[in-house]
Amino acid sequence: MTSHGGRTDTSLDAIEWIKRAQELGCGELLVNSIDADGTLDGFDIELLEAVKSFSRVPVIASGGAGSAQDFVAGAKAGADALLAASIFHDGKVTIQEAKAALRAAGFETR
Repeated sequence: MTSHGGRTDTSLDAIEWIKRAQELGCGELLVNSIDADGTLDGFDIELLEAVKSFSRVPVIASGGAGSAQDFVAGAKAGADALLAASIFHDGKVTIQEAKAALRAAGFETR
């Protein structure tokens, strides 16, 4: 696990730290894969599924969305919420398109 935008190695195991954060009473988890962030290659589904397998709190997936279908993949992996920036700033996909893809796949949006 890293901090400072991926520049500093903390020598912590991400999964162990997330478990500890829950023990300390966190209300939700923002899971941002620095390796995927800004790549437009999709959310880190493997990490998301690992976190969801033991999380007792809502999980927000962040980093990597590059298509409307990436939001569907993140939701199917169990994300309670999906966060994206580059995809919208670059105009590659609109928020409405991402929501439409989610609704078409059977997921509720706001």
